[in-house]
Amino acid sequence: MKTIQVLGTGCRNCETTAQLIAEIAAAKGVAIQLEKITDLAAILGYGVMSTPGVVVDGKVVHSGGVPDRKKIESWI
Repeated sequence: MKTIQVLGTGCRNCETTAQLIAEIAAAKGVAIQLEKITDLAAILGYGVMSTPGVVVDGKVVHSGGVPDRKKIESWI
């Protein structure tokens, strides 16, 4: 099971990113553990300066803006 974390302070783009990831994982029938991280110190700890950020299995794979569906599918 992949662990996916969405880093952001709760902005609309962060919520949209988390929702898209959940929808695509469900559509593909892939079980994921999705976590939202809103603590600014934790976000900066990943080196993410522009949210939303996405971390897959401990590795930052995206930051800044809502990722497109193809990009999300490649993570899952």
